[in-house]
Amino acid sequence: MACRSRSCESLQTEAGMRLSFRHDREMWKNGVRVITFDALQEALPSPARQVIAVGSGKGGVGKSTVSLNLALALAEGGSAVGLLDADFHGPNIPLMVGLKREKWTVNWTMASRRPADQQPIPPIERFGLKIMSAGFILGEDQPLTLDAGTMRFLIQQLVRQVDWGDLAYMVVDLPPGTADTQQMLLKSLSLAGAVLVVTPQDVAHLDARKAITMFARAGVPLLGAVENMSGFLCPHCGEPIDIFSRVPAERAIWAQGVRRLGMVPLDPAVSGAGDTGRPIVVDQPQSRQAEAFRSIAQHIRRALQDLEENAS
Repeated sequence: MACRSRSCESLQTEAGMRLSFRHDREMWKNGVRVITFDALQEALPSPARQVIAVGSGKGGVGKSTVSLNLALALAEGGSAVGLLDADFHGPNIPLMVGLKREKWTVNWTMASRRPADQQPIPPIERFGLKIMSAGFILGEDQPLTLDAGTMRFLIQQLVRQVDWGDLAYMVVDLPPGTADTQQMLLKSLSLAGAVLVVTPQDVAHLDARKAITMFARAGVPLLGAVENMSGFLCPHCGEPIDIFSRVPAERAIWAQGVRRLGMVPLDPAVSGAGDTGRPIVVDQPQSRQAEAFRSIAQHIRRALQDLEENAS
């Protein structure tokens, strides 16, 4: 049943889900009723000592695969690591860790002062990671039809209300592109740095340059970029074979001085591991791809250390 209190706003999405927002006070300005959510005006506490955003200018470059395996590689050293699947409209992390929810969510309270609505949300723990995704709340095939203005409540709920614990690192799997949701995430999170994911093609680098500008304007340090699907390793000789045409050197993001954190070879085992819920770092820890993710994690640790030293 929808809340009928004057201190409660609710809306029905196109997908049939009812969202509730219980506000603190309302006022009238020039004949317009203005609602303020005091609880959501405060600065968000950082969910981890180091928060790392993983982004891309376009979809289809394997950003979620990189985010998941990077988080696993960071955790191998004994660090407590969280993974926030912020690709809200296309959350793939649940499938990649072997979990799915078939039941659709009908009611979802995103903002409230009531103690009953402020109980901590436990993250899903899988392979040593603490994970949260809209895909754990929505049904697997349930669309999230929220406008940009409403998305900020979801972002703040998954950062503030989830019981992340004491994390050394949090990896945030951003949505692809540079639109409203990405902007809100950059403003809501205290980011230590960002990592870009590209593939070898010109089009991936073209859109990645836009993401570079987005991070720069938001004041987020770019730690470097990962070239995913960089080449298929010949099963006979082990030499890399370029499946995709390569971007001209002068158009590559490397020409802008972006640090190359590593290259992950193209292999069916990587996508197959994600589809079966067993990420490559866990399923085939000795593979070249798993070793590549460990090397990337080490480069990121060093880049973060360099930033801290330069700031001190």
